[in-house]
Amino acid sequence: MSSSTASAGREATEAFRTARDLLLTHREDPEGARRAFHWPVLDRFNWALDWFDVIAAEHPDRPALRVVALDGAETSLTYGELSRRSSQVANWLRAQGVDRGEHILLLLGNQVELWETLLAAIKLGAVVIPATPLLTADDIADRIERGKVAHVVADAADTGRFDGIGGHWTRVSVGPAEGWLSYTDAYQVEEHFEPSGPTRATDPLLLYFTSGTTAAPKLVEHTHASYPVGHLSTMYWIGLRPGDVHLNVSSPGWAKHAWSSVFAPWNAQATVLVVDYGRFSADALLDRVVSCGADTLCAPPTVWRMLIQADLSRWRVPLREAVAAGEPLNPEVIEQVRRAWGLTVRDGFGQTETTAQIGNPPGQPVRPGSMGRPLPGYEVALIDPVTGAQADEGEICLPLDPRPLGLTTGYRDSAERTAAAMRDGFYHTGDVAVRDADGYITYVGRTDDVFKASDYRISPFELESVLIQHEAVAEAAVVPSPDPLRLAVPKAYVTLAAGVEPGHRVALSILRHARERLAPYKRVRRVEFAELPKTVSGKIRRVELRGREQHRPPEATGEGARLPGEFWEEDFPDLKG
Repeated sequence: MSSSTASAGREATEAFRTARDLLLTHREDPEGARRAFHWPVLDRFNWALDWFDVIAAEHPDRPALRVVALDGAETSLTYGELSRRSSQVANWLRAQGVDRGEHILLLLGNQVELWETLLAAIKLGAVVIPATPLLTADDIADRIERGKVAHVVADAADTGRFDGIGGHWTRVSVGPAEGWLSYTDAYQVEEHFEPSGPTRATDPLLLYFTSGTTAAPKLVEHTHASYPVGHLSTMYWIGLRPGDVHLNVSSPGWAKHAWSSVFAPWNAQATVLVVDYGRFSADALLDRVVSCGADTLCAPPTVWRMLIQADLSRWRVPLREAVAAGEPLNPEVIEQVRRAWGLTVRDGFGQTETTAQIGNPPGQPVRPGSMGRPLPGYEVALIDPVTGAQADEGEICLPLDPRPLGLTTGYRDSAERTAAAMRDGFYHTGDVAVRDADGYITYVGRTDDVFKASDYRISPFELESVLIQHEAVAEAAVVPSPDPLRLAVPKAYVTLAAGVEPGHRVALSILRHARERLAPYKRVRRVEFAELPKTVSGKIRRVELRGREQHRPPEATGEGARLPGEFWEEDFPDLKG
């Protein structure tokens, strides 16, 4: 490494450290952090070399990664071990032809090779396309083609799904697989890594295929700065401190995994704790929270809704902080956790396209239903979709002057989508919210999900939050159902709690519950018991449910017509009016 490159690396490390330490100093002073924080100005920056390897040299024996299986098997690596092993993997991948700027599809589960390969790719300056093992062969083929993949690293159990997929790409298998290079050979090479040249902070690092809640997946690009450095905001929102043990419940392949299982905890010099389970078990997860001494926990609302189905008071959790992101968190979930553990689950908001933008960090009072206020490094505007002016209710947008560091450069496969998202001096999230006089922002819904009934604007999230307060409801999704008089009425698709049988009695109870807690124009007027369709990342696909309602079969559109498992308030004389 040349002296000028080494000097640039030291300057970048110190700029990053200064920004990070300011947030740690203000860890329970959100107002002070928002005023004082500025994104570090970086020209050349390679997070794996200029941050991870540096802190690994400072604290080589500090635990960096702990993967715990439900059968008791465990793998742990220190910062020093991960630094050395990732350098070996980087040297070996380079020998197999992986070059700066080339695209690597990374299809691995929660196994140590995932973290080693990601760090190795960063060191090389390669571009990573994370992929979940839940993808189908068609999904994989689409990613290889649209992502211009040159190299694949996959677990041996999944290599068969690449059979028949065309193209010329290097095949690396974790575990023996015929015709694939063996990943274990990487551990036989030199531990010292020498970069081929400087990494610009603006160089592409990650390409994420979005989860497709409303349309086909988009290809989101992030740089060596936007995610590694941008997740300083996520670190702050979670409340991570050096030496913490942080458990994140997230599947590899999605942006949330990088958020909270890579960049945010390692920015804080914390330990990443991973519970590797085949089928989700609330009891097993909470057992590991206790036995592994987790200080902080991040889980999507879907998981929190599953956790509260258990008797949370059975576990004396060591948690200091608990957060949720991915979808809005229902107030009832927050209240149940508070009653059981005396701990407030703090909501946050971000996207694949950004790091954490809005949240309730430690030290900020939580207002039920609100996802908080803008986090350090972010300014948030709510734009009225009709007038284009800033308002108290509107689309969540980020001003582009100055541009927040944690924002995507755009959609790699579509200049048109990028231009539409970045129009008029703002990045448009596609999410609608309201802001109160104190700056707290409350989620309303996706622009596609908000609908009108009897000319009133309806937020599905608000109605869903009321529904899951009912003891029989595990999850709910509200969409418009066609109605000849009102144009549309709110209909709830409901997944019942374990042991509850669907039928007339429980439908009446749920409709009555909603009627007593919602204004007449908002009340849920139809219920259907069903499993909710979800993306492979676990987000509810309301677009699919809306489609079902818009294309109801002829036999289910006339007066008195019902779909299987569906109940209307007209079926219950006591609810009329």
